Amino acid sequence: MNISFPSNPGPLLLLIAGAKGAVASTVAVAVLALQRDPESILSSLTTADKFPYLGPPQAFQMVGWDQTQKTLVESIEDHGVLPERLWKPYQFELGQITIREAPAPDLDFRATVERLRDDIRVFGDLFPQARPVFVNLLPAALRTNPSGCQSLSELYKKRKIPEPVDVAYAAAAVLSGVPVVNFTPNEIEIPPLLQEAEERGVPIAGRDGKTGQTYLKVVLASALKARRLFVDGWYSLNILGNADGKNLVEPGKAEGKLMNKTEILDEILGYPVGERYPAASHKVHIDYYPPRGDAKEAWDVIDFLGLFGLPMSLRLNLQGRDSILAAPLVLDLARWMAALQQAGKSGLVPELGFYFKKPLGENPPLTFEDQLVSLRILEESCNRILAPQPSSTPSGPMRSPT
Repeated sequence: MNISFPSNPGPLLLLIAGAKGAVASTVAVAVLALQRDPESILSSLTTADKFPYLGPPQAFQMVGWDQTQKTLVESIEDHGVLPERLWKPYQFELGQITIREAPAPDLDFRATVERLRDDIRVFGDLFPQARPVFVNLLPAALRTNPSGCQSLSELYKKRKIPEPVDVAYAAAAVLSGVPVVNFTPNEIEIPPLLQEAEERGVPIAGRDGKTGQTYLKVVLASALKARRLFVDGWYSLNILGNADGKNLVEPGKAEGKLMNKTEILDEILGYPVGERYPAASHKVHIDYYPPRGDAKEAWDVIDFLGLFGLPMSLRLNLQGRDSILAAPLVLDLARWMAALQQAGKSGLVPELGFYFKKPLGENPPLTFEDQLVSLRILEESCNRILAPQPSSTPSGPMRSPT
């Protein structure tokens, strides 16, 4: 049974899988900061001035799931993303955020989905006026073919152990009528899930949030393409020392993210970079380097050709903060999904490609310019459906009653 959404604007309720991770715990502090010091967060949101019919942009609540036994406050301290002065004022409220234990790994797929649906009902009871949005922030998993099944019943029969477990979370959300944001590189958009989402009026956005280096890669590649400068090679290196970096040391878990980072360049340019060489000249590497922590560093070396085929080169060094770049996008995407569902959108939303390394759906926008145009058109579409229409006024001058 789907959740019944309130007719009046209420807060958005983030249902986060991986709620004590670096990104999610940063989101938790941001959600609380929105109540006391909204401008410190709203100034970083691309949707702060959009969708007035959703209510105030600072109206958020958060719940979720995680497998760690540490408290949310302990997790924030361990991740070291935020200095104490930023999260300490919210220590009590952080302790009040409901985070349920992740389902036991020995449950079969159906039991896992039903357990998560029960949790979603509990979350709905805690915040009856809220509009829920599910956000997948689980760690990168081994890249697998999630399923060849074509229906949910077939999936229940054949998938005993969810691989990745993200599929179970997404299924529980879709079956509960809750929009899905897949911010991870894990593949969850399988046919049974998409079919259910279409039938139940549930929008799905993803995959793999585009935060720092890849965001700038899209901008630069789009600019080089617009100037008809031929990209001859592109070398990208990421060094980071957070849990995400440690997890991505395992090649099988890094495969999906590396593929997303690599494919996007050829898709934008319209040709395979390095096609004239015997070996690939577009290379992407992710290295775990503990001293960096969450403050990752990204290096890009871009070789391109100009008039007469003469070579030129560009160097880019980004010293960013992984979770600080990601957290506002999570809030933005939640607002987009709430508006899209209210406007009647279901299934994959390719127009949100601006936010993802691997935007899904039919003909997603690829260049930076096209992505901005798609966002504007999508917003206008929502506004036409949802924005209150001005009341009609008499065509002639008003007359006083006699």
